[in-house]
Amino acid sequence: MPAPTRGEYIRKFGEALRTQKLKVSEQITKEAKKIISEGEGETQEVIDMCDFATGLSRQLYGLTMPSERPNHRLQEIWQPLGVVGCVTAFNFPVAVFGWNFCLAAVCGNSIIWKPSPHAEGCADLVKKIWDEVADEHKDLVLIKKGGNEAAIELAEDEGIALFSATGSCDMGKALAPKVAKRLGRSLLELGGNNAAIVCKSADIDLTIKGITFSAAGTTGQRCTTLRRLFVHQDIYNEVIEKLKISFSNLKIGDPMDRNSQVGPLISEQSFENMKKKIDSCKSKNLDVFGGERLEMDGVYVTPALVEVKEHIEEMNDETFAPILYVMPFTDLKDAINLQNSVRQGLSSSIFTNDVRESEIFLSAEGSDCGIANVNIGTSGAEIGGAFGGEKDTGGGRESGSDSWKAYMRRTTATVNYGNELPLAQGVEFDEG
Repeated sequence: MPAPTRGEYIRKFGEALRTQKLKVSEQITKEAKKIISEGEGETQEVIDMCDFATGLSRQLYGLTMPSERPNHRLQEIWQPLGVVGCVTAFNFPVAVFGWNFCLAAVCGNSIIWKPSPHAEGCADLVKKIWDEVADEHKDLVLIKKGGNEAAIELAEDEGIALFSATGSCDMGKALAPKVAKRLGRSLLELGGNNAAIVCKSADIDLTIKGITFSAAGTTGQRCTTLRRLFVHQDIYNEVIEKLKISFSNLKIGDPMDRNSQVGPLISEQSFENMKKKIDSCKSKNLDVFGGERLEMDGVYVTPALVEVKEHIEEMNDETFAPILYVMPFTDLKDAINLQNSVRQGLSSSIFTNDVRESEIFLSAEGSDCGIANVNIGTSGAEIGGAFGGEKDTGGGRESGSDSWKAYMRRTTATVNYGNELPLAQGVEFDEG
């Protein structure tokens, strides 16, 4: 099937999602427990990916390169891989599948999707929508349900040409060796321990809004959630007080209620992990604001602010809950070094009105993350750019830019259209 024809099926998939956007969004909210506007945003993200991939289906470009030999040319050709194994997490039960499937499909691959056990209903619904437009190509999407064992089976399967997994760093470290053992390909988008730096020149009101959404949005359960905040000493007290007001004014409640800004945590275990980390901070006599469980039907909590004077041990690992550690700094380079000091390298941001500070942050001496933002928070990426991170975040890239190349194999072809056979590098091998 030609790539533009594959793109046409993805276009039809996107149109079908448009007509059922609310239904898909409500299913996301029901299972992932994110507020309904975020559920709608996630569904829109898949629709946007369909649009992106449809155009991409006519732009899977390979290069033509000049040859050193007369009457020769070099050509780069991109071919499909085969079957992609896709493991997705509960917090984005539809979007991450969309990132992978839309690109995989227009590149000529099929996909076996293992959704989170928390969100299998989302997978069933999306598969049903695909089947409605897929004609005889329904099997381009197959669903494999289950827990860790199902993911392990995909990682070990010789028939999986690309193993794409989104989840924790521990998950990636457990599964990556299984793929590597069979010399398979991996695309890993793992945990983040994301930081933002607030400089003295920052627009404070804009900064507070960006920090609040990044830290409390999705109840702190995004891989791009803001976990660590470094604030210039001269504005530290002002930022802290305004953050406390902003956190206190958040509307926490039923995620189906459009007035709610923050829904519940996904599970009791998530709350226990949050409580354990906060209790550890309190045992060190650190100032903790918020972080309480609310008397509501579900695992509802208030987002927490923890003030620290140094980069404590608790800040080195990601806790998938709304805990924000805040620390003062005086020198930008020190703040950047602290940001980069953790093992994860997904998202980062700087709030500044000084172009020199922003350029340092974006330079090779600045953020070591796959995402580096200026005057916006760490979360809320668009589909046009490649999404992913460095170090323990896994190094994979999904979604936009040239992420499609991960779903194809590259062939380099040398074409001789002459009557002679000169060898490369001037090698002589004449007969007689």
